[in-house]
Amino acid sequence: MLSPQPEPAMRFALPLAFTLASVASAQDTVRFTPTVAQPTFAVREPVLRIKPNTVLISKTNFGPYYTREGGAFPGEVGPILVEGATTRDMLAVRIVRVRPNHELAAAQLYPDFGGLASDDHTRLVNEPIPARRYVWRLDREKMTGTTELPDSRMKSITIDLKPMLGRVATAPRGQEAFNGIWPGRFGGNMDAQEVREGTTVYLPIFHDGAYLYFGDGHARQGEGEVAGTGLETSMDVILHIDVVRGKTIDWPRLEDDQHIMVVGAARPLIDAFRIAHVELIEWLGEYGFGKLDAYALLGQLAESSVANIVDPLYTVVAKFPKRYLPR
Repeated sequence: MLSPQPEPAMRFALPLAFTLASVASAQDTVRFTPTVAQPTFAVREPVLRIKPNTVLISKTNFGPYYTREGGAFPGEVGPILVEGATTRDMLAVRIVRVRPNHELAAAQLYPDFGGLASDDHTRLVNEPIPARRYVWRLDREKMTGTTELPDSRMKSITIDLKPMLGRVATAPRGQEAFNGIWPGRFGGNMDAQEVREGTTVYLPIFHDGAYLYFGDGHARQGEGEVAGTGLETSMDVILHIDVVRGKTIDWPRLEDDQHIMVVGAARPLIDAFRIAHVELIEWLGEYGFGKLDAYALLGQLAESSVANIVDPLYTVVAKFPKRYLPR
């Protein structure tokens, strides 16, 4: 939890310290069942309008993609227009709850998609990886998943679940429209494990109203999402959606009890790493750290994770431990 307040000059360093108590005191609670699935992040007619400081009780879209047979990805929920949100503000989305609501999850190997597969950008000598679908049976009480391993001595495996949302986004700038697989300044398909219960996602607002999207539930995902997919399944979600007035950011920020974090997206991977860490230095400046001091401190205290190496842009999460922030 965040206890003493930053000094006035650093008033934006910790924009919103959401707690369950703050969720309980939200202005509105809205229940919403999505009926439209969007293929892109873009400005379009909103499916819902809400006020700031709203708790949204909803779910991600469901489709054949999450069944034993497989099929097309079901698309994103949204856009949700947040009334009064402007391009001079930033959006704050607290992940209060994200839990599987389906008994199956699926992971897929593709011949031309994945961190270790050849693709249409780079031809390799080796043969393409054969397509294979792994269906996981979810125990939602024990929060475990089990699948068969057809080529292994150990014929099945059971793992703990760590639910997350692969995609949280605002509409990108101008008339841009990005396929749901893209991450970027607007958030999007960040595929970051850190977007889970207890994390607040801060997003830039490029259009008045913000136009919030979410989707792509993963019951669990390894860092890098190296094989191309997590444990893909549909989710029940509770989001606390608010607006931080008079504060703008250039890249998505994350915050949980332990860290402040910034997401960078680019290719090559080193550029995503650089973006995330430069933006983290900018955030530390809002706490009163000098730029060179912050840079030096990252040499000793920075943590990072490679969120994905399979999407059109790779994503890196740069982290700073909150226990070293000034009080």
